Amino acid sequence: MTDQSVLAARVSTLKGVHILCVGDVMLDRFVYGDVDRISPEAPIPVLRVCRESAMLGGAGNVVRNLVALGSLPHFLSVVGDDLAGRDITRQVGEHQEVDPFLIVEPSRQTTIKTRFFAGSQQLLRADRETSDALDDSSRQQLLDNAAKLFPVVGVIVLSDYGKGVLTRPVVRGLIDGARAAGKPVIVDPKGADYSIYAGATVVTPNRKELHEATKMPVGTDEEIVAAARHLIATCGIENVLVTRSQDGMSLVSDQGTVFHLPAEAREVFDVSGAGDTVVATLAAALAGGAPLSEAARLANVAAGIVVAKVGTAVAYASDLMAALHNADIHAGELKVATRTGAVELLARWRHKGQRIGFTNGCFDLLHPGHISLLGQAKATCDRLVVGLNSDASVQRLKGPTRPVQSEVSRATVLASLTSVDLVVIFDEDTPLELLTALRPDVLVKGADYTVDKVVGADLVQSYGGKVVLAELVQGQSTTATIARMGK
Repeated sequence: MTDQSVLAARVSTLKGVHILCVGDVMLDRFVYGDVDRISPEAPIPVLRVCRESAMLGGAGNVVRNLVALGSLPHFLSVVGDDLAGRDITRQVGEHQEVDPFLIVEPSRQTTIKTRFFAGSQQLLRADRETSDALDDSSRQQLLDNAAKLFPVVGVIVLSDYGKGVLTRPVVRGLIDGARAAGKPVIVDPKGADYSIYAGATVVTPNRKELHEATKMPVGTDEEIVAAARHLIATCGIENVLVTRSQDGMSLVSDQGTVFHLPAEAREVFDVSGAGDTVVATLAAALAGGAPLSEAARLANVAAGIVVAKVGTAVAYASDLMAALHNADIHAGELKVATRTGAVELLARWRHKGQRIGFTNGCFDLLHPGHISLLGQAKATCDRLVVGLNSDASVQRLKGPTRPVQSEVSRATVLASLTSVDLVVIFDEDTPLELLTALRPDVLVKGADYTVDKVVGADLVQSYGGKVVLAELVQGQSTTATIARMGK
């Protein structure tokens, strides 16, 4: 399998893993409007407000990303007894996947970051915040609850925004407790003294934070590695993952290994919250059993997804699959979609009155029989969708030596054909679940089947769809071709 196929196989392991996230939660508010004049009172733009929204920020955004990936976060933080704190509590409660423990400190002000936008251009950010350390009661409650969760989670994330939750005593209690339980700790750091994070498995500074923590130059690959190694040597940290914006990421370990990962984003619209996405994806991948190098590569892909979105965005598991399946595809890249993406695209096609056709298969070694089938299928519809068995699905159906080509390679070839409008990879043994989601107007299979033997025929016919049996090209078989190659 290709590197992208290996990473794509990892995406399913993110689902259902338990992650403990501890850190500073805040409310991210967004005010959107239009600017068409300058104020007569001062040389500043006048924003005519059109809409406002609010979402979880800080450590709360790590939790949002974990939920988007299908993971199960346990969330420990502190809020004030105010409107923002109650809004945060409500929003956390809306995610049924989250196990929350939010401590309320009556004297504390909940942190709010308000961003003002004209179109997609950010004009201003206004902050209301506190950086006071937790009181003794809150600190003990937080540590006691974390200790109860260490045995049931796979990874611990410390999301430090410098707002008073992760003070040195709290950090030490969390890292020491996690290490005693044999659980890795990922830290999104703050401040210049990283000795507070001694014993952490991974810290994830950006380039600016790395410079501030080491007072060393960080302009080149070599300088990044030297500064990261300085942190490892002086602060007792096992690995440093440096996020470098348009230059990608660099992973440096205490074993001396270095991985430079190029940026995945084609266009950067907004870097807000990208670090939270990196931390969440890294944590979920490690909890799912991925080695650190693969977890970092998956996190790099996720970062490339969110910086191409406006606002504090998240990367969904379906986004990751689409990005990985498209990674090796050029001319046909827009013709490969996830199941969710396919449903949305088909709705747009139907809105235009277009008829949807569907066929499916492994398409391991494309031969004239396949081309004939696809051509006949295309003739029955305006848009042809091909359901493609994943590598794991092919292996279950055909045996351990198949497929010959990876799912990414097979999707690339299919997407390059003019008869094919969309390719959707599915992991089940049959396409029934995919058919249920897509509801094509025409289902096409080869004439070696009878209608009553075609998977999904009853479903398609139940809502008025049609089943078509395509003529076969004699003597064409992938299995037979492979057998001849082995002689």
